[in-house]
Amino acid sequence: MSTKMAASHTENKFLNDVIFAASGAATAAAKEHGAANVTNATLGAIFGEDEKLACIPTVEKVLRELPISEIIAYAPVAGLPAYLAGVEEIVFAGHRPAGYVEAVATAGGSGAVHHAIENYSEVGDGVLTSDWYWGPYSALCQNIGRRLETYPLFDETLSFNTAAFSKKVTMLLEKQDSLLVIINTPAHNPTGYSLSDADWDAVLDALKEHAKTGKRISILVDIAYIEYSGTKDETRAFMEKFADLPANLFIMFAFSMSKAYTFYGQRTGAIVGLSSSRAVIEEFSNVSKFSSRATWSNINRGAMALLAEIQHDAALLAQFEKERDALYQIVRARGALFMDEAKACGLKALPYKAGFFLAVPTKDPQAVTDKLHDDLVFAVPLKRGVRIAVCGVATSKIKGLAAKVKKAWDFVEK
Repeated sequence: MSTKMAASHTENKFLNDVIFAASGAATAAAKEHGAANVTNATLGAIFGEDEKLACIPTVEKVLRELPISEIIAYAPVAGLPAYLAGVEEIVFAGHRPAGYVEAVATAGGSGAVHHAIENYSEVGDGVLTSDWYWGPYSALCQNIGRRLETYPLFDETLSFNTAAFSKKVTMLLEKQDSLLVIINTPAHNPTGYSLSDADWDAVLDALKEHAKTGKRISILVDIAYIEYSGTKDETRAFMEKFADLPANLFIMFAFSMSKAYTFYGQRTGAIVGLSSSRAVIEEFSNVSKFSSRATWSNINRGAMALLAEIQHDAALLAQFEKERDALYQIVRARGALFMDEAKACGLKALPYKAGFFLAVPTKDPQAVTDKLHDDLVFAVPLKRGVRIAVCGVATSKIKGLAAKVKKAWDFVEK
């Protein structure tokens, strides 16, 4: 008698989340050795210099003052209108390109990625991202019958690998009639890299050329970390490049409240579509709302109400942005300190521009992270290297961390 009851398409589906496994190991070590002796560089969440999970004070204040009805009531499947208007303002922040725009609420940024994969790639097709990527991209593809394809993010000079990107796009479109490309920028997870204007020009030039053949091409720009990567103008100027694109070259953005609002567990986000075609945007709205209803129905009303309350009150917004900027400056300083010390001790970290994470390439990431445990340092092993979550490590523990990583790297690699 068979002991398998699940449907055949669930074969080989099992959760192996290295991030939460590494976090769990760090928590266990803290109980055994004392939190003061453990460096937990695993989770993508901001911890203050007191090593406690940080919350933006205005966010807490507004949440606690919300009427109970705004917290417990159902929300529209598409999202609260005031929330969606606020999301559009936040995403573009004065750099909205010409074209039609629509936003649909999702269960966090992950929900936006899900909707893009489900609705803008064909079953069995490849979805393209870089070889350094956030692990759940692969699971999201696998779960709905797609596969994740990658190209080398960096060339030999550690610049964006334009040639490799273009080559992979060509290879996939020789076999597929459509292609979804996921680009996580600015402040890429896990490397902290951000595409430059020249990088974006190269990406768009390659995709426009293929669009001339009539192929359907979509880009999902995952901007989960955009608020921790520079000023509004610095981080969004590239979006103006998306104006007047051909109708068969479609742009989407994955927006998340998790990082920008220190609201990780409330699972609130949105997918935002931009097109030169009204028909494409109407289709986007319809298929996204259908996917929402068929997946999670509707999302956290209280979180949406909170964003709308802050975004549409000038005084609250100014205070909120001041408080968030203070957190950004802390994370920025931590990343800069690590990179300075990495250079000083000869640790070859990947180019870090901004954000929660930086990465160190290695032939055996698991062995390096295991060796780091000797110094009670916990990080995340990825396929191509080790991810360090500087967002979660107090500055006092950032000091000397690069040298500890270098010691572990040397032990494994030499």
